[in-house]
Order: sequence, then structure tokens, then C-alpha cells
Amino acid sequence: MSKMHLVMGGRVTDPQTLEFQDLDKVDLVGVFPDYASAEKAWRGAAQRTVDDAEMRYVIVHLHRLLEPELSAA
Repeated sequence: MSKMHLVMGGRVTDPQTLEFQDLDKVDLVGVFPDYASAEKAWRGAAQRTVDDAEMRYVIVHLHRLLEPELSAA
């Protein structure tokens, strides 16, 4: 399995957490085949909202969610 990464973000209830205020308004940037391309997309999205402390973008390691036994190794 390729190591897929999801980049997503949105407005959070508290800048110290990942609790999104409205899941209907989460920005799904895309799914990427490697960490480097996901990081590039994450940086671009995060930079556009850098002045808004309540906006947060993250990289989700989909391969770890789909096959957790592999990430333990």
C-alpha cells in the first residue's frame, strides 16, 4: 500500500486542539502519495490562513489508519 496522506483544515474551537467547529466546512485540500507532497500542500494552505489563529491545517497519515499494525514497526 502506498503511504497516503490527507491534508485538511478548518476553524477549530480552541487553537490548542484539533476540535473543528463545523465539520461541514472542513477544507479537504487533498490526498497525496507521499509526505513531501502532503507537506507542500499543507504549507500552502496554512500560509493562506496564517493570520487567523482559529484556522488549523493538519496532515493525516491515512496509511497508519488503514493498517495500524504496520506503523508500530
